[in-house]
Amino acid sequence: MENTLPPIPAKRYFTIGEVGDLCGVKPHVLRYWEQEFTQLRPMKRRGNRRYYQHHEVLMIRRIRDLLYDQGFTISGARNKMQELLQSERDKKRNGEVMLEGMEVVELDAEDLDGMESILPGDTLDDTSVPLVQLRRELFEIRELLAFAD
Repeated sequence: MENTLPPIPAKRYFTIGEVGDLCGVKPHVLRYWEQEFTQLRPMKRRGNRRYYQHHEVLMIRRIRDLLYDQGFTISGARNKMQELLQSERDKKRNGEVMLEGMEVVELDAEDLDGMESILPGDTLDDTSVPLVQLRRELFEIRELLAFAD
């Protein structure tokens, strides 16, 4: 089976046929997966027509990878999806941002010393809250919240 899937277009909603083409899965399989994976809930409109959003297309690709490429059973893939979603929730709760396809750079208070501008060539004046101080305080709050759990 071909491992490369087409890129997902910048659309708000996708029909079941479009999702099938984007994910390499037939529509009847998608309907079955909706029963097995409770996280997968496309919006239904006139005549029970399904409309999937971008995050659901990504979820279907993840499910497909677990089942077809990694060899999980339906039950195993369901458990793995629950683990992955719980892990993402924990990361969001701890202040970590999930940015797919982008490298996230962690800065600490020492890295912020000497930063004097918001944008290149844009300096802060005396009347505004210094961005460096604000960032430092946010990092301190995040650390305090991490210890509170």
